[in-house]
Amino acid sequence: MTSVFNKSAEALNSLADVLQQLPGQSSYTNPCEALSNATIGQHTRHIIELYQCLIGGYADGKINYDDRKRNPLYENDIPAAIEVIREIQKNLEQPDKEVNIFCGTNDNSVCIESNYYREVLYNLEHCIHHQALIKVALLSIKNINIADGFGVAPSTLQHRQECAQ
Repeated sequence: MTSVFNKSAEALNSLADVLQQLPGQSSYTNPCEALSNATIGQHTRHIIELYQCLIGGYADGKINYDDRKRNPLYENDIPAAIEVIREIQKNLEQPDKEVNIFCGTNDNSVCIESNYYREVLYNLEHCIHHQALIKVALLSIKNINIADGFGVAPSTLQHRQECAQ
């Protein structure tokens, strides 16, 4: 059975592979009308920063996905985004433990209990969801090799495979 860490590594690898194929920085930073004028870079930064929140909150067991840095470097610089994706891959695998997830950034925040492995799975699903959105923008760019599974849930891929047999 494949671990959630392996699946996360695969999803992040496929994201980095697509980013490396972009024909220029402008294809990463230009607004896409089909994405409500969001950019591939903005979606990539969002994926990165949720993983960073998870990894950064591991030690003290307090994770708040709303308390992101929103670093413009990751949405404007492809090499910087790929570099931090590789850092995430190196630091993601940790022993499971109980964690608290906080929602909100003020005194009215909500807290729920979870565990690290569940949150890695959440980040994987979140990554796939944003890859699907990125794929919409990629379809207008020529000569990009997009893996069949890019932006598609593993259960959907399995279902398609079963239907084809």
